[in-house]
Amino acid sequence: MLTLEAAVEIIVVETKVAAVIEVGGISSVVQYSGFDIIGDIHGCALSLEALLKRLGYRSDSRGAGGKAFEDKVYYHPSRQAVFTGDIIDRGARIREALHLVKNMVDTGSAHCVMGNHEYNALAYTTETLDSAQYELPQYVREHNLQYQQQISSTLRQFEGHEQQWLLFLKWMYSLPAFLELDGFRVVHACWDEALIERFKTDKRVIDRQWIQETADQNSFAAHFMNRLTRGTGIQLPDGRHIDSSDGRKRRFFRTKFWSSNPQILQDVVYQPDPLPEDLAVTSLSQKQKQSLLHYDETAVPVFFGHYWLSGQPSVQSTNVACLDYSAVKNGRLAAYRFDGECKLDANKIVWVDASIEYGSGL
Repeated sequence: MLTLEAAVEIIVVETKVAAVIEVGGISSVVQYSGFDIIGDIHGCALSLEALLKRLGYRSDSRGAGGKAFEDKVYYHPSRQAVFTGDIIDRGARIREALHLVKNMVDTGSAHCVMGNHEYNALAYTTETLDSAQYELPQYVREHNLQYQQQISSTLRQFEGHEQQWLLFLKWMYSLPAFLELDGFRVVHACWDEALIERFKTDKRVIDRQWIQETADQNSFAAHFMNRLTRGTGIQLPDGRHIDSSDGRKRRFFRTKFWSSNPQILQDVVYQPDPLPEDLAVTSLSQKQKQSLLHYDETAVPVFFGHYWLSGQPSVQSTNVACLDYSAVKNGRLAAYRFDGECKLDANKIVWVDASIEYGSGL
């Protein structure tokens, strides 16, 4: 039986991923034949369990009472899950979702990359380098109304479980900003080859010092984290803004990092809130075109979340797939079943209706 106490070692042999799991002095090797990449969860723990079961994952413990989620470890006999980040904030079962994901990562049955919400949680709770100079603690992420609202649901659900929250924050520091696995890539929002290569060349790691460096918005650390966990964007012209569905006035709009030969703003916009009609048909300036990224059509498939999609899950191109289908907004929690193919197939996306979180649906 797979347990949290199992000693786990992740190894790579001839580009095939295996997990060596020791239980009761007996070691066993799981050779993974495929991967299931799962989109943004945002506290939708019931939907996550339903999706894992639909994908054929089993739990080694039913748990009891308040420890149901703390004790559960989901695993698959021949597949490994990969989470695109944003486990926390917004939803009603954030603590439970964190337990499910962390347990899987800790026992080797899953990977998880850092989302912008995990990054924000670290920045919100990490003091700045010069904090000691002030009477009150200063944090990398300012404790203003915007960021307080963003993390409020998470902090509220950890009231009475403060030590668990500290352990989860420590775990979040271990999450990579990107993954390059067996024939595919995973990132939360945007694959930027140049920034990733510099990160690897400089042999940087995400630790407390790294998060502290992001307080300077002109630093490489801030640019790297913002790009990979939030993506690219273009500022609206003439001081204009969009009244977004979440009640905020946005002066930038999110853009694709895989557009090929875009000519107008509509060719690159990638967000739930549409551009005003007159702006949508506005030609991209040369400067705007130069600021955009283009994920090469010949590159290995890349999977990500972040963008609040809706409707029938699909792929964005033959090697690009967004798996965030707004589960916490009564949408769908989706996963792509990857088996080494070079061209992605929308028929390999599996999902569950997240209305289960609200007392209906599956």
